[in-house]
Formats: sequence, structure tokens, C-alpha cells
Amino acid sequence: MNRFDPSIEIQDYQVFGEYGGVNPSISDSSTFTFLQAETMEKAFSESHEGCFLYGRHKSPTNNYLGEALARMEHTEAAMTTSSGMSAIHCTLLQICSAGDNIVCSQTVYGGTFALLKNILSRFNITTTFVDIHDLDQVRDAIQENTRVLYCETLSNPLLGFAPIPELSKISTQKGVKLVVDNTFTPLLFTPANHGADVVIHSITKFINGASDCIAGCICADQSFIDSLTDVHTGLCMLTGPVLDTLRSAGILKNLHTLHLRIKQHSKNALAMARKLESHEFPVHYPGLESHPDHEEFGSLRNQEYGFGGILAFDAGSLEQARDLVIAMQREKVGYFAVSLGFYKTLFSVPGSSTSSEIPEEDRQKMGLGTGIIRMSVGIDNHAEDSCLRMEKAIHSIRG
Repeated sequence: MNRFDPSIEIQDYQVFGEYGGVNPSISDSSTFTFLQAETMEKAFSESHEGCFLYGRHKSPTNNYLGEALARMEHTEAAMTTSSGMSAIHCTLLQICSAGDNIVCSQTVYGGTFALLKNILSRFNITTTFVDIHDLDQVRDAIQENTRVLYCETLSNPLLGFAPIPELSKISTQKGVKLVVDNTFTPLLFTPANHGADVVIHSITKFINGASDCIAGCICADQSFIDSLTDVHTGLCMLTGPVLDTLRSAGILKNLHTLHLRIKQHSKNALAMARKLESHEFPVHYPGLESHPDHEEFGSLRNQEYGFGGILAFDAGSLEQARDLVIAMQREKVGYFAVSLGFYKTLFSVPGSSTSSEIPEEDRQKMGLGTGIIRMSVGIDNHAEDSCLRMEKAIHSIRG
């Protein structure tokens, strides 16, 4: 893959309007006209830069956002989708066919796990789940029919860092695509710079940051993005996970504050992780020296953005986790809700919610106990106030 020009700053993704506007125009059209019959005919057989056919294929507004996301992830190209799950689904099925295999980290988002194990298996695409930190196990799991090695930069919800440079070496040697979900770590980490072939995001989360829409994206080289929109074989073209252009325009505007938001998310999350650790909770946060991947992730991340806005900790049992999330909501630490990346703190109990699709036996292998609480820490200006409110909630359930 030809990487994006490294001289461009990682947050330099400004796209100007066609008429000099500081924001590009919104294309409120589902279809587009042609001045020559031959041009339309060619659009069905080959890609044309700047030639728009139908909104399910491409649109100017979604292209603007895709261009910005490609710059952010240092890839040649990117395209938007209607959700993070559609981005995962389209990517995997664009690469894999019946009889193929995927090697995947055993610690992934519950929806991803269920898609791989319960849905793709219907089409005779198998998945081998592995400990992504055991490189020998990863290497041994890749067989003749393996097409994809899949992981999350920081795993959901336990925040383990995938050794992406080493995984890239293995995937290159074995001739498979390394696909990385970077939803937890936009700007914090740039997988393409460390050998990832495809980078996926749920834009719903940190990139948009407002919890007001569902969206996803796929960042890769130009040839892979073109394959996704091929009118005959492209998964995005033929299954139709189109992002609404009005939402796309709004996300593009929000993207310009991402570098500021990520820094504040990280600052606040580190403060809350330290406070929780001081109360003797087992805490999963890569910014803590106690985290097993602290040094590796710390050396490879983009230094100015911190360690991210997500943490997890073990309340001890499901009952205590339930009591604590309700107490934290009562004390206005944040909201008891799924999802993440919002400007307010959100917390959930993933073992009985966002990871409930994963069978209990597999959750035990992951180390995902029933008392785990995942926190997406917000961007409040005074982290110490949030820590005090959290302490009050902790004391209320401990008596």
C-alpha cells in the first residue's frame, strides 16, 4: 500500500467548498445526470474520478468525508458506510468467499464476534479465534484458506493492545490481509503506518462524538476502495450501506475538533483510572503503568493524544457492577448507556450488554468477568469534580 504523504499533519484533513466556502456543499441528490451516453455506459464498467452515478455508488458529500478520513488514517482512500458493523461486514465479504477462513482476536466487540461466528458461518466462512498476543498461536492458526487476520487496536472492552507491527509481518509473510478496527483510538494510533491493510471505524463513536447518528468507514488503498464500489462485485455498491449525506456533512464538521476532544478524553480518563486504582479496583487502562501493554502501546502511539478515553474496571460481581453504575448515574458522573465517544461519560456492564453475544465460556477465556464496567470518559473541563462524584458513588455502595 502507498501510504499517505507523511509530511501532512495527522489532523490536517480540511476539505474546502467548491465555491470557496469553508465547508463543502451538501449534495442532496440520489442520482446524477450525464451529458454523454457513452460516459454513463463507461461508469458501469470502470471507475471515473469525479464522475457520479447513483448515491448508493458514490456521492460528492460522502467523498469529501472519505477524503478527510483517509488523510486522518494515512491511507490512499476511504469510504463511508451506514454503520461500523456494515463497514466490517462489507470489508470481510469483499475479501472472503465460501470456504475461506478468518483468524480473529478472541477479544473483540460482541457484535463483531456474533457476525463472525453466527452469520458468516452460514456462508461457509469459518473463523478461528486466537490470543492475539501469542504470535506463535496466530501464525499457526493461519491456514491455506485464511484470507484475513482481524483485530482491534485496543480490544473492546478490556483494552488489550494488539501487537500490530508484528501481526503485519505475519500477515505479509502468510499473504493475508491485516484488518484493524481502530474505533477506540482515532488519532491516538495510526494502524496503516504500522502495516495494516484495512482500517475500520465506527464513526458513531469518537469521530462524530455527539451520539446523534450511526456511521462507519473503511480506509485502505485505492484499489480496495474501488473494489467495494464496483457495480458488479462491490459489497458496498450491491448491499447498499449508504451514509445519508446530511449526516456525512455533520460528521465532517465534527471531525475538525477531534484532535482537541481526544486530548481531553485521554486526560480525563487517565485521572479517573488513577482514582479507581487508588480504590483498589482492578483497572484496565493502557495509560497506567500496571497495564501489561503500557510500554508497547506508549511507544507506538501518536504521543500528543494520550492513551485514549476508554477504561474498564472490575467491580467484583454483577450485582456490585449494577449497583455502582446506577450510583454513578445518580451522582451525575455520567450516563448508564451503551456506546462510547460521547462528550459526557457513558458506562455499561458489557458482560450483560455489549458483549452478551459472546458465550460465557468465551467471555471467561477473554477474562471478561460479570463485574466488568466499561467507561467512556467524557470531555468535562474539571476531571477532579467527576472523580469526587465517582468516589461518592463508590462509598455509597461500599457502605
